Amino acid sequence: MNDVVYHIPALLEECLNGLNINPDGTYVDVTFGGGGHSRAIVERLSPLGHLYGMDQDIDASRNRIDDPRFTFVLSNFAYLKNFMRYYGVAGVDGILADLGVSFHHFDDSERGFSFRFDGQLDMRMNRSASLDARQVIATYSEEELARVLYLYGELKQSRQMARAIVKARAQSSIDTTLQLIDVVQPHIRRSQEKKELAQVFQALRIEVNHEVDVLKRLLQSSLDVLRPGGRLVVITYHSLEDRLVKNFMRSGNIEGQVVKDFYGRVQSPLELVNNKVITPSEAEVERNPRSRSAKLRIAQKTCD
Repeated sequence: MNDVVYHIPALLEECLNGLNINPDGTYVDVTFGGGGHSRAIVERLSPLGHLYGMDQDIDASRNRIDDPRFTFVLSNFAYLKNFMRYYGVAGVDGILADLGVSFHHFDDSERGFSFRFDGQLDMRMNRSASLDARQVIATYSEEELARVLYLYGELKQSRQMARAIVKARAQSSIDTTLQLIDVVQPHIRRSQEKKELAQVFQALRIEVNHEVDVLKRLLQSSLDVLRPGGRLVVITYHSLEDRLVKNFMRSGNIEGQVVKDFYGRVQSPLELVNNKVITPSEAEVERNPRSRSAKLRIAQKTCD
């Protein structure tokens, strides 16, 4: 499968610089996808270096790299620590996470990730997972739906949308993307139609894939997996995950609570490499419009 068709890697050079690659080092790309980032990392490794590429989507396995310096791991990155232990890896020199959804997912109508196509309300990154978007729409209470739409979609009209969904599903099941759009459309501002529909679909995707919970697990695991001096490189695309990553990198804990010593010095196992968030250049956005909202943050582990 062609990498360019599957996914164009965002902020590629910035990620490679952020990883500060040691040719003999060990690295993990926890969001392998089309393999764009991974291929560039492998090219910088010596025969002693190694890259583990993780992805929970079976489709991504078709893009695996045929190279002795690469190992593909079919798994959710929440299990990063478990798999590093399984492969006998004592510590890694860098972890890369690109939290964006690939072109492949958006452009495959059968997966139900996009409001641009009619398809089943699925949205599972892992097709063997039990919960899909249709199930969320069919079984969540009005209050639960409003919570998902507000918290993960940041939609002010979340309560009206939730009420409309519950009312509509009492008449007939909501099974497809277009059926869902028809239900929420009256509560979408015409001037913000594409943006707000994207927010509806984003909210459902985050809920279906438990994205916030698995991101928290990844961040916590990174402290156990990274060697001192190792880099944590994360690309985020919406404010919820960006806030979580920013607070974690600053404090070294999920709660974002900064601990200081007697002299007021921050006590954290991580040190920010870039105090200012890195965003795509105008040239990159022109080549890859979906990178427009990408934000890159980099931290280095300072101690065990």
